[in-house]
Amino acid sequence: MSEPSGTSPMEGRYKAHTHPPHLESDSSYDSEDSTDANGARREVDRSNIPGGNRSLAGISIRSFLLGQAAGFCLLLTLILAYHSHPLWRAPFFITCLAVFHFLEFYITAAYSTSFATVSAFLLSSNGAAYNIAHSSAMAECLLSHLLFPEGYLEWTSMVFGGVRVQVFVGLMMVLVGQIIRSFAMVQAGSNFTHTVQTQRREEHVLVKSGLYSILRHPSYFGFFWWGLGTQLVLGNFVCFIGYALVLWKFFSSRIYREEKLLIGFFGNEYIEYKSKSWVGIPFIG
Repeated sequence: MSEPSGTSPMEGRYKAHTHPPHLESDSSYDSEDSTDANGARREVDRSNIPGGNRSLAGISIRSFLLGQAAGFCLLLTLILAYHSHPLWRAPFFITCLAVFHFLEFYITAAYSTSFATVSAFLLSSNGAAYNIAHSSAMAECLLSHLLFPEGYLEWTSMVFGGVRVQVFVGLMMVLVGQIIRSFAMVQAGSNFTHTVQTQRREEHVLVKSGLYSILRHPSYFGFFWWGLGTQLVLGNFVCFIGYALVLWKFFSSRIYREEKLLIGFFGNEYIEYKSKSWVGIPFIG
């Protein structure tokens, strides 16, 4: 499993007023003149044209392809599972990925609109290593079935007492992980970004309600257990270990850095909050 890059899941935990994009002075919001059906001149946000960081064409094609992938692979999953074919796990994994990436953009667009750029899908902004990790997971699933059609899943599931138990545990981890991550993004609202914020605005307040009353980093918690859950469903022994090690290393480093910034922002208020909340990732306090 590869490390997510600087645009991987980010916690938003302090509320801030965010100006609409058209009020920004940044050049990414430059506009160009156009005319409507009546010949009246109107401005077009350059960031919305093809190639822009808010390209409407780019957003629509990504949404379409993710929807098609999710729908087709979900149908294939159900057909293969109905016929008790063990390879139902492969299209299920693709379905999980498609839903995850779509929700990354959709929730950002709905609750943190000013950050709803094409990169919010996290399809390419995580770097090649991220794609290699998921490709490796798919490869292990397919190769283990081809090379060890009878024994690999039985062997990898021994710790859980059987394949069905392992799959059930994995499915619950995927479901709960996705729900917690999505709700964390919703509760963070306009503060949510996929990058760590290094400066505090005057309007920032520490969010300690909802999921944040229990978990300091619910988005990280959700993604960590979601990722491991997918590997349990796939029956991937090698990638499960790889995902666990790399995700733990990434989040351990990221949380340490982020909490130093938050202590700088909020001082004793955050220190007290930290003492009463939980990360939920093993060995990360």
